[in-house]
Amino acid sequence: MRISKMALALSATLMALGSCKTQYETLLGSNDVDAKYKAAMEYFNNKKYQKAAQLFESMAVLTSGTERDDTVQYYWGLSNYRYKDYYTAESNFAKFMENFPRSPFAEDARFLRLDCMYRATYRYELDQAPTKACLAAIYEYEREYPDDTPHLEACRQMKADLDERLDRKAYENAKLYYRMEDYLAARIALRNVLKENSDNLYREDILYYTAMSSYHYARLSVPARQKERYLTFVDDYLNFIGELPDSRYRRELDVMYRRSQKALGRYEGSDEDLKLKAKDFERERKALEKESKKNETRAGKVG
Repeated sequence: MRISKMALALSATLMALGSCKTQYETLLGSNDVDAKYKAAMEYFNNKKYQKAAQLFESMAVLTSGTERDDTVQYYWGLSNYRYKDYYTAESNFAKFMENFPRSPFAEDARFLRLDCMYRATYRYELDQAPTKACLAAIYEYEREYPDDTPHLEACRQMKADLDERLDRKAYENAKLYYRMEDYLAARIALRNVLKENSDNLYREDILYYTAMSSYHYARLSVPARQKERYLTFVDDYLNFIGELPDSRYRRELDVMYRRSQKALGRYEGSDEDLKLKAKDFERERKALEKESKKNETRAGKVG
């Protein structure tokens, strides 16, 4: 009997504790706008962004149409942003821009939405649809605020990074044919990349692989077709060195050029000279590739 009474008392205590709400929970369910607004701002200023976001969300309906409406909506998005819930924050800011285009918070909200979109983009190997959407939003923002925005430099940096991803995506997709040793398709794909965007950041690499594709395509052709195809390589080679005479690829392409000249019956040097130059290049190439891998590793750690 004594144990039963103790169990009942314990059960009653636990039920009482369970029915008690914290001050925050009580406030969250309250309709007292002033108290909720004050508390939400305090939570925000104290960097308790998740609680602030929940309070701003809970009063959004209560303040709709009032003078606090845009402030509550903006700080709801800003709280989610500071909490690093960028997906929700982007939605908040998009809705804010639609509802309050003339608000004093409008420019910051537009920029913060851009930043949320930027953070949702992927590495160049993955789908670049979010990258293109973000770039379009940045250009729209710059048209809206051409000169007098404090976010102009940040927009430039975002654009530079996103443009680099698109350029690399196009370049790597075309180079895939080269890796597959489909040299005709590689040359066509690489040339198309520059037709679509002559300022591609990987222009030097694209021109190099274009020339190498035409060289290997000629080398592997039947004898009857080699001459015309080596002449295509010569055109690509001359185009490359005319534009990039000091390129890191110059030595290798020079070797390929001498070999093509030999195949065309125009080379007067020795075979030993060709072999020596090729060996020199191979050592240089390995050093370049090693340094490139180191740089990629460092970039990965920083990112």
